[in-house]
Order: sequence, then C-alpha cells, then structure tokens
Amino acid sequence: MDSNLQDAKVLSPRRNSSNATTTGELAHEQLRHFSIDPGSEHGRLLLDTAELLYRAQGNLSELWARSAATLQRLDRSDKVAWFNAKRFMSFQLAKLLDTLQNPLRASFQSLQGSGDFNIATRGGYPLFDNIPAIFSATPVIARTATYIYACTEWVDDAFRGREPSHDIYSRLLNPTSISLANAIVDLECGPESGEYLAWNFNSGMAAIDALLANQLARGDILIVSRHIYGGVHQLLVDHYARRDKMAIELVWFDGTGAEEFEQLLQHTLKSRAEAIGGGARVHTYLESPCNPHGTMLDVPGICAAAHRHDILVSLDSTLATPFLYRPLRREDKAERPDFVVHSYTKDIGGTGGTTAGVVIGENHRMFIPKGDSARGVSWDRSLFWDVYYIKGAFLDADKAWEVHNGMRTLEMRMLKKCINTLCLSHFFASHPEIRVNSHALEKHGNSELRLRLLHYGLPTPLFSIDMEAAGIPTEAFKHFFDALEPAFGQMVSLGQTNTMVLCPAFTSHSELSPEALRSADIHPTTIRISVGDENMAQLAAQFISCAKLHLDPVRPGFSEGFMSPDEADGMFAHFYLDSHRKVAEGFPRIADYL
Repeated sequence: MDSNLQDAKVLSPRRNSSNATTTGELAHEQLRHFSIDPGSEHGRLLLDTAELLYRAQGNLSELWARSAATLQRLDRSDKVAWFNAKRFMSFQLAKLLDTLQNPLRASFQSLQGSGDFNIATRGGYPLFDNIPAIFSATPVIARTATYIYACTEWVDDAFRGREPSHDIYSRLLNPTSISLANAIVDLECGPESGEYLAWNFNSGMAAIDALLANQLARGDILIVSRHIYGGVHQLLVDHYARRDKMAIELVWFDGTGAEEFEQLLQHTLKSRAEAIGGGARVHTYLESPCNPHGTMLDVPGICAAAHRHDILVSLDSTLATPFLYRPLRREDKAERPDFVVHSYTKDIGGTGGTTAGVVIGENHRMFIPKGDSARGVSWDRSLFWDVYYIKGAFLDADKAWEVHNGMRTLEMRMLKKCINTLCLSHFFASHPEIRVNSHALEKHGNSELRLRLLHYGLPTPLFSIDMEAAGIPTEAFKHFFDALEPAFGQMVSLGQTNTMVLCPAFTSHSELSPEALRSADIHPTTIRISVGDENMAQLAAQFISCAKLHLDPVRPGFSEGFMSPDEADGMFAHFYLDSHRKVAEGFPRIADYL
C-alpha cells in the first residue's frame, strides 16, 4: 500500500467508499466515477494528472506533519526559507488551477444550448474564475449565499463538519467571515491560537445570547459581575431568569477581586446545594472592563477560583480589546476564561459603521465533527452545532470585511484613546464637585488592577463622572448635557473615533430598576464618557463653556472649579509624552526576531 494513501484519499470522489490500495488505483476509480475511458487519449491525460494530484496531496500532508514537528526548532533564517518556499508553492498550485480554467470554460460552453437565456440565468461558471482572488492583498468579500459542491461524498462530509475547505451555506460559513475569525483568534491568542476557534455573529448581543444559550440549561445558576452592559442585564433578567422561560438563578458579584469572588462562590455553592444536587450547574459571566465605569476585575484570579470548582467562565472583554488585555495568553491555563466575547461594533471595528460580535473558545467547545466527542464534550454540545448552526445570527461577508479592515488601525487608535482617557480623567478630577469614576486616577480603588493587568498600565477608554455633590437641578443638568455637542458626540454606542457621552440612567442602562441603578453606582447626573481620538483641548474648553452657560446660573462659580487652561495643556502634553515613552521602551527589538 502507498505511504500517505489515507491522506491522498481525501481528494477522491469516493473518499469514504474507496477500495483502492495505491494512488494509481485512486486515479482509475476517479475516471470510472465520471465514466471516462482511461484508454482514450483524453482519459490517459486525466489519469496521469489525477495520479500526480493524489501523490501531491500525500506529500503535502507529510510536509504539514513535519512542519508541525520541526518548525519551532528551526532558526530564523530557516523559518524564512521555509515560509517563502511554501508561499511560492501556493502560487504554483494557483497557477495550475488558473491553467485549468480555460479547458473547463470550453467544456462548460460546449454544454450550453443556443438561442436561449439559460447561460444568462446560470451566470458564468465561477469555480476557476475565482482563482485570481487568491492574490488579493485584502480578504475577498464573498457575496454568496450558497456554494458549488464537488460530489456526493464530499458534501456529505461537509454537512457532518468533516470537510473544512467546503463551505456549504453562508448562514454557517463564509470565506470572508472565516478570515475575520482567524484574524481575531491570532490577535487574541497569539502562540496559543492553535487551541482556539471563533464564531462571528451579527452583533455583540447575538454573540452573548448564543454563548448563554449554549452554556445554560433551565434552572442553572449564573454568577454575574454587577457592572454589565444594560442590554445584557435586560437579556438576563427579562429572558434567562424568567420562570416561564429558562428560570436561571442570577447571583450578582459586587466585587472586583479573587478573594471576594471565592467568598461569594462558597456561599453560592452552600446556599444552593439542594438545586446543585438536583442537577443545576453553576456558571460565571464577567464583563471586564465594565460598562459604564471601565472598572477592571481580577480576571485571572476569578478564573482560577472558578476552575478549582470546575465552573466555566465567560468574559466580555469588549472594552479592553486585544490591545489592552489578552486573557487567553495567560501562561497558567487555569487563569484563562473559557470563552471570550467581543462586540466588534466598538473599538475593534472602530468606525461605528457596522454591528458585529464574536465568541472565542477552545476548539472542542466551539466545534466537533458530527458523531464525535472530545475531552468529555459531545459534538452536539459544541457551540457550532448547538447554537450557531441553527439560530442564523451569522455575520455576512460585507460586515466581516469592514470589521477586518478596521482592525488594522486598532493599535494606534487605542493608544491615542488611552492617553486621552488619562487627560480627561485628570482634568475632570481637578474639579472638587465632580466625582470621577475612572481607574486612570492613581488614587482610584481599581487603579492597582489596571496597572497589573492592562497593557502598559494604560486605562480603559471608558469612564464615568457625576455631579451629585454639586446639587445641580435636573433641568439645568439637562440643558448642560444637551449643549455638549459638537465636541462631545451624543450617541448611544461607544468605541468609535469620536468622544461620545450619554447618561446611562436614561439610555444604556435604562432597563435597570432604581435599586439596580444604585447598585451599579449610576445616578441621574452620571455621564458615561467613551473617549475618542481627538485633541483633548477642544473637549475641555467645550465642557467649561457649557458649564459657564448652564450651570453657573444655578451653581455660581461652578465653571471656575477646574484647573487653569495652562495647567491642563501642560498635563495633556505630559501624559502624551510619558505614554509614548513607555510604548517606545516596550518596543520589540531586532534581536527578538533574529
């Protein structure tokens, strides 16, 4: 029997039913499958070519196996050589396909009738016309709902999740969306990328709902961090926790540290022992950094505590983005969350031009071929088959392309936003009657976690302020807030290029009850600030001018409570230079790449 025959068989139209024992027999089988005489002139050429393809497939599989075994042991120069040799081989294979398109087109044309519109109805045959797209410098937008399949056994494998190169329907898989999924896994997981998969959704909320639907069963117990996006709060309270729906019991975690979480977890396990004994499972859902205050939780410590009790942890890390925090790169796997969620709509996409979301998790939790199991998880419990395959909240190609394109500028946008957050937080903190809830301030209770966990110790570009101490009348506050445009964008989202403000009590968190608002430290004068990429001088001046116009008449001298303009300008310059110095000191060195 030929070596690598099993690898070669994946190219056969009878891959699952072949009795061939050599690549030559595989080639003969292929011709018989399509009723071609191997003794004819045309048949001999096809036979020789098919046999070469089978041998090439076996060799490529062996090349991949050897690469996986040896790549990390190679020095830099050998890695460069291997990459370029394989890169050129990809061009060669594409050229073979390109060469084949002309005879394929001729064969296709010979089957078309004349004098009717069938050819217009069907359109051009796309299979080999698409080959030039391989050389596109950016991911191709694959605007298609369906795909051509090769043969019965291949599409059967595709529907069972055993043919990764064969997308069957864009509601499930689309090349542009897959490209984005691969990119976010690489960015989030780095060296650990091989252990993780991502599924893209039409919005961040769709991603969160899919994850919760996959993880929760009726009557389960969910420990939830107190400060979460208002839409998620509504989803949990008004859907998952409703007795006539999922009847999930919500346990709210008010702290930020691992010790506080451990105490709550122990209390939960003890007080809900009867339900747990009856089959209820405990799960953990965290948002960190949190909306609307940007508060950071001790995610590594909380994950380690949860995993000691075999409890899975889901983390919404939207506000951090992979620029500030990469929890799936923790060396100690116990400190990693089991799932990470991002709303692409925010800083990762960056422009606010589209809504999208993603769930990232370990391979076996995200996808297992039909009929298989892995690490104690059955295929039908993996997120793909359990939720993604049937719910249809997929991300279309155009949106995936837009998010992927926006990711290219993530680092420079986030750096500027984080610096601006330092500037604005300290500017507002200079006023004695403005309370600033931002870990950008050194004296803030969450500053230690920011310095320990976030990249360069930079702050989350989202924080809140309130003026409760000033006793501003409601009408005057509304007049003041409404005047903050155009310097501050009055929009309900976050994570775009401009600085945006909203009052959570009336917008993003309006679903919360008065008691829940107080627990979340949200007041009538709380303003959530999503920091943008602008120069901060204009924003500071606008805030002072609006205070002078609308607050001074009811609170005389309020606008004079800030630091002087010269002091503010000097502070802005200091943070800009100091942050760039830290970044420059953290640059990778040439020696790191050699």
